[in-house]
Amino acid sequence: MDFDYSDEQRALREAVRALLGKTYATIDGRRAATAKDPGFDEAVWSRLAEMGVLGLPFPEEAGGMGAGPVEVAVVAEELGRVLAPEPFVEAVVLCGGLLARADADVSAIANGTVLPAYVGGPGVTARRDGDLWVLDGGASPVLNGARADLLVVVADVDGTPALFTTAQGERTAFATYDGGRAARVTFDGTAAGPIGDPAADASGTIAYARACAQVAYAHEALGAMERALEMTRDYLRDRHQFGKPLKAFQNLAFRASDMYVCLELARSMALWASLVLQDGDEAEGVEAASRAKLRAAESGRRIGQEAIQLHGGIGLTMEYGVGHYAMRLTTIEHLLGNRRHHLAGLAAAVSDHRGVDPLR
Repeated sequence: MDFDYSDEQRALREAVRALLGKTYATIDGRRAATAKDPGFDEAVWSRLAEMGVLGLPFPEEAGGMGAGPVEVAVVAEELGRVLAPEPFVEAVVLCGGLLARADADVSAIANGTVLPAYVGGPGVTARRDGDLWVLDGGASPVLNGARADLLVVVADVDGTPALFTTAQGERTAFATYDGGRAARVTFDGTAAGPIGDPAADASGTIAYARACAQVAYAHEALGAMERALEMTRDYLRDRHQFGKPLKAFQNLAFRASDMYVCLELARSMALWASLVLQDGDEAEGVEAASRAKLRAAESGRRIGQEAIQLHGGIGLTMEYGVGHYAMRLTTIEHLLGNRRHHLAGLAAAVSDHRGVDPLR
C-alpha cells in the first residue's frame, strides 16, 4: 500500500504550514489565541476559508473542493504540529460531513461565514409540536458551542437517532483542559429543523461522519506527536549533563527510540484508515477509524508523557511548549470515544470471528 503523498497533497501541506506558521510559529501564538474568546484566531479561520481549506471535503457543486480523506488528513496533521486551536475537525469534518451527507447546504461553512458545533450524546430528545419539531434536554461538552452560529444536533426520536439543526438553545461556556472552549447546551422546547427524514434511523450516517472525524483527530494527534518528538530529540541533543549531551545516555536514547516507534505505529494506522475511508466502504471505514483512534490514543499518551519526563522540570512549565502538546494529545484521546471505548468495541467484535484450531 502506497503511503506517499502526491505532489498536490504535498503542495497543500506546504500551503497550510506556511499559513499557520505566521500565527503559531511558537507556543506564544497559541497561548494568545486561547487566552480570549472564542478560543481560536478568527482571522486564521477566515484565511483558511479563503484558501479553500474549509470546503476541502465537500462536493464542488456544494461550494467545496471535492477532496477526500487523505487531503483532510494533511490539513489535520499541520494543525496538530503547531497546536492550532481552529475547530477544523469539529466544524468541517464532523458537522459539515453530517450536513453534506444529507445534501444540506454547506457553502456557508466552506466560506467561513457559519461556524457549526456538534451536539451529541443521549441527553437530547426531539418531538412534534404542531407543525414544528422541538428539542428538549441538553449535552456537555459541546466544543465551540458558545461561539457556534449553528448547532448540529443528534436527538432521540422514539428510540431512534435523528439529526436536527438549530441556532437556538441556552449555552453556558467554559474553558477546556487544553485551553479551548466548550459549552453546556440546554434545550427546552427549542424549535429545530430536521436534516433528512426524522423518522428514519440516522445511526449509519452519524457513525460514518464520526468515523471521518476520528481519523482526522488521529492525524491531528500524529502532527502533535511528531512535533513533541522533535522537541524532545533537540533537547536531548543540546542539553548537557556531566560534560556530555543527554542523548549519549543509553537509557534516554532508548526511551526516545520507543517514542519514535509509537509515532510510526500511529502514522501507519492513521494513513491506512484514511485510505480505507477513501475506498468508500462505510462499514470497513467505521472499524478502521476505531482502530486508528485507539492507536493514536495509545501512542499519544506514551509520547506526551515521555516528552515531559525527558525534558525534566522545564517540561512542566506553561512557558515551554512540550506540556501543551501533552495536554492536547490527552484531550484528543477523549474526543469521540476514549481508549476504553474503542478497545471495548473492537474486543466485542472478536466474538464475530470463527475460532481457529491452533494445532492445525
